[in-house]
Amino acid sequence: MCRWPLLLLWLLPGAAAGGSGRPLPHRTLLDPEGKYWLNWGPQGGRLAFRLEVRTAGYVGFGFSPTGAMAAADIVVGGVAHGRPYLQDYFTNANRELKKDAQQDYHLEYAMENSTHTVIEFTRELHTCDINDKSITESTVRVIWAYHHEDVGKAGPKYHASNRGTKSLRLLNPEKTNVLSTAVPYFDLVNQDVPIPNKGTTYWCQMFKIPVLQEKHHVIKVEPVIQRGHENLVHHILLYQCSSNFSDSVLDHGHECYHPNMPDAFLTCETVIFAWAIGGEGFSYPPHVGLSLGTPLDPHYVLLEVHYDNPTYKEGLIDNSGLRLFHTTDIRKYDAGVIEAGLWVSLFHTIPPGLPEFRSEGHCTLECLEEALEAEKPSGIHVFAVLLHAHLAGRGIRLRHFRKGEEMRLLAYDEDFDFNFQEFQYLEEQTILPGDNLITECRYNTKDRARMTWGGLSTRNEMCLSYLLYYPRINLTRCASIPDIMEQLQFIGVKEIYRPVTTWPFIIKSPKQYKNLSFMDAMNKFKWTKKEGVAFNKLVLSLPVNVRCSKTDNAEWSIQGMTALPPEIERPYKAEPLVCGASSSSLHGKVSVQLLLCFLALGCILSTVHMWP
Repeated sequence: MCRWPLLLLWLLPGAAAGGSGRPLPHRTLLDPEGKYWLNWGPQGGRLAFRLEVRTAGYVGFGFSPTGAMAAADIVVGGVAHGRPYLQDYFTNANRELKKDAQQDYHLEYAMENSTHTVIEFTRELHTCDINDKSITESTVRVIWAYHHEDVGKAGPKYHASNRGTKSLRLLNPEKTNVLSTAVPYFDLVNQDVPIPNKGTTYWCQMFKIPVLQEKHHVIKVEPVIQRGHENLVHHILLYQCSSNFSDSVLDHGHECYHPNMPDAFLTCETVIFAWAIGGEGFSYPPHVGLSLGTPLDPHYVLLEVHYDNPTYKEGLIDNSGLRLFHTTDIRKYDAGVIEAGLWVSLFHTIPPGLPEFRSEGHCTLECLEEALEAEKPSGIHVFAVLLHAHLAGRGIRLRHFRKGEEMRLLAYDEDFDFNFQEFQYLEEQTILPGDNLITECRYNTKDRARMTWGGLSTRNEMCLSYLLYYPRINLTRCASIPDIMEQLQFIGVKEIYRPVTTWPFIIKSPKQYKNLSFMDAMNKFKWTKKEGVAFNKLVLSLPVNVRCSKTDNAEWSIQGMTALPPEIERPYKAEPLVCGASSSSLHGKVSVQLLLCFLALGCILSTVHMWP
């Protein structure tokens, strides 16, 4: 905390000068002008907050379901006439501010000087007050405000433009890995990339890892985002590439997924790090590091940056990327990354006009059985997860099953925010041979008039989990996609033209869909809420095509169509589903071989880099 000249200082019983006596591990700036800082952390079973704000008036802070004032849980505090105050409020659906009959915020410390007000308070995670918001491991949308005057008898005056919102994850474990300033690092940063005036751009640039004479461990990765481009850079992925290149591949970046993209880029299959908008730096646990410098480690990497330019702004030039801190003090384990969830494809379909639709991506027990038995029969240990969807996403859960019984959730975010995605630190959880994982995503398409498809654009959708784990094994992707022909049968499709030579493939019958692509046919279908619910139940019960990929993009032998185990329950459904049962397609299943054939035609959007 800044050492301002103290004018008024109030200590509550048990508090110490300068605050509660225990440093709070998390700190973030809430406003763009540097006037409002939030500090927080656990304190004796409660959560402690410290607000440091450039004002001599009141300070407001709270939790909101949407980031707006409606239905919010708010606390207002300050120091007036030499005495501190703290008041628990809430707002109704009409944004009317009301005092809460149950006061659940407890003042611990207060200070005011000529420029700043500092308020420290605590509260329970779950207060059992209907006007309060529970604090969970999900994303929390905090709201903040301040005024130059203190609260009067009529209540807080309107804060005008001194307000805002920010999404945070308040229950992350403390990051104990504090780096020395002497820890070496290198940057993988784009140089003067021209951003096209279009909504979505993926820019790929290959880099050569600095030559290391011995094994190193990367122990921390930070984003390097050009100032002013915080909302332009949506995500950054780092892939390991083949080592059989000359340095000529480093000369030029190129738009990803473009027909003229260099062939060398196609060898970069294994994700070794992921960062997304709103996230901060990531520190590996003290016993784990990302290995560099050995024959198994990357010599060349591909940096993929997703630029989101919804207003089609012209003339943008970007220089963003990643910073990797590394050490020769080798840790016990090498880290690995597994991409799990839904194979990114147009076969991931979401009807319009629905308040809720659920999709599931399966990392099957067959895949984990084969890969883990061959590589690590004692299992792997997951220590962090990044959950990912796009604009229609509302919630994501990564479910873990063993012998038909559901284990503790690996990770979840019931209040997913597209603009805030970062790795969740976990209490380590072991995955054994024969376990299976489900990435479950919840979407809202009430504001959409046409189908939403799986794909790369932020206006398309994804349903992915990135698992950071140790020790590293030869498994990089464990994903699925539901059968497309039975989805089309739902809307009345009877036959498609064969052989498939165009993408999207064309429907032959019935008459109302004749010569339409399957995308046009699904958009032509009259979707109602009832039809959408029925379609959702069907999709969740369909057999799935599976990918179980090694580092070199080869597949483990487990692939093809897999029926889902019937014992998996879906507690959010109004009625239980019988998984694995479906009517037979009139024209057979779409096999993995056919899917890979589609890939050659460009019909599945990026199974090479499966991120938005």
